[in-house]
Amino acid sequence: MRAHFAKAGWAGRGSVGIQQPHEREEDGMIKAIDIKAELAGRPLLRGRDKGTTEAEAKAAFAILAPFRDGSIFAGSFSGDSPWERHKNGDELVHILDGGTTLTIMTDDGPQSFEMTAGMLIVVPQGHWHRFHAPDRVTVLTATPLPTEHTFATDPRAVA
Repeated sequence: MRAHFAKAGWAGRGSVGIQQPHEREEDGMIKAIDIKAELAGRPLLRGRDKGTTEAEAKAAFAILAPFRDGSIFAGSFSGDSPWERHKNGDELVHILDGGTTLTIMTDDGPQSFEMTAGMLIVVPQGHWHRFHAPDRVTVLTATPLPTEHTFATDPRAVA
């Protein structure tokens, strides 16, 4: 397995949640996005874990733009994300601020990457992955949809 360096997303609730594509405007306008301004009004998702509601996660992550078969997201959190995977494509993860350990489940088991501001990784299509950010991390992701989530100890057991 080859991982290319950064990632993020939001937490669902329950053992497996599926994030559905959101509605988007198809007005054809090219727009520059001020990421700092988009994040300025968003809450820090503190202590992210299996008790985090979908509403709390959605409030912390801005949908910046549609991109291919998904969206570009940005948000800040601390804690542990659920395992997630994207069956329809690779996910690009860029760490904007702070740090996290990103664990990607490979055929040989988990592989962890210490990620800090300015780092980037591409999570290969279909690979389960999760974030551990004991302090604070701000991520920007280009995420294909839908996204599956689980808090299973070993996500490979999830069909």
